[in-house]
Amino acid sequence: MTKVVFYKKHGIYYGFHEVGHAGYAEFGEDIVCSALSAMTMLIVNTVETVWGADVNYAYEEKTGDITVTVKEALPEYASSDAKQYAISGLIEGYFYQLMDMIEDYGDYIDVEAEEKPI
Repeated sequence: MTKVVFYKKHGIYYGFHEVGHAGYAEFGEDIVCSALSAMTMLIVNTVETVWGADVNYAYEEKTGDITVTVKEALPEYASSDAKQYAISGLIEGYFYQLMDMIEDYGDYIDVEAEEKPI
């Protein structure tokens, strides 16, 4: 099972941590892991390339754990309101997308959100 913990500060989403293999299928055939990986990279690439914000991205090769945080998702670090809302909204959208996926793949992913200082 893959567990995804989203990080919020004062209710604003600014990152997440993914741990574990979904176990839906064998490595290379697992559509749940593929979906998670694709959505994670969409967020990283969009934040870095489209909005020009710094992403703190850490990937542990041995375990496959991924941590993504973006300070500009929070008002006190954002260079503009528009950028802050766009980044935090993208991360929050990922949270809700995974909540929808739980309906069909609840045995393979677990999602939660927690208040956590950056």
